Amino acid sequence: MTLLLETEGLEFHRYGAPVFRPLGLRLETGRAIVLTGPNGVGKTTLLRLLAGILKPVSGTLVHHAAHAFVGHLPAVKGDLSCRENLEYEQRLGLPDLALAEALAEVGLAGLGSRPARALSAGQKRRLGMARLLVRRSGCWLLDEPYASLDDAGCRRVDELIARQLEQGGVILATHQRHPHIDPHRIEQIALEFGQEGGVQA
Repeated sequence: MTLLLETEGLEFHRYGAPVFRPLGLRLETGRAIVLTGPNGVGKTTLLRLLAGILKPVSGTLVHHAAHAFVGHLPAVKGDLSCRENLEYEQRLGLPDLALAEALAEVGLAGLGSRPARALSAGQKRRLGMARLLVRRSGCWLLDEPYASLDDAGCRRVDELIARQLEQGGVILATHQRHPHIDPHRIEQIALEFGQEGGVQA
């Protein structure tokens, strides 16, 4: 297995207080790390640190492969069509799938010309996931990937994660549904509020 991402002593403070205790992670190909815990416990903060959006107070973070982050909001541009959203994403990375194929993979076949603002919340979530399919990223960082999705949409996310694990890895945060994939590929890290207001893994 190939090492994709690693941290040692990673720490972040909010208003001078630690959000979670110093944390060490190792993500390898074929593996999924599932971050769990109640709302406000630091799951999203940790993912944003791993994505490079936030800077840690201390510790090290090393990416050994390209990474892609899909946050709790799908980050699609409402004035652009579904296809145009993916074309924009494709210019930022390396083409992986044909745009129409990527839309079909997430259940949006035939909606390429529809403005993203006209999509339902679940469809926007699917379009956000389609962004991952037009880029080559060894590490996916997913914040609540099952939010706003029906059962069929959740199963599609499971399929995409399982496929990603064939050549890469996934770190995802959830407080609802867990991935329905091979449990031997999953490592679960439960984040809890610490006694001093921080979080410990």
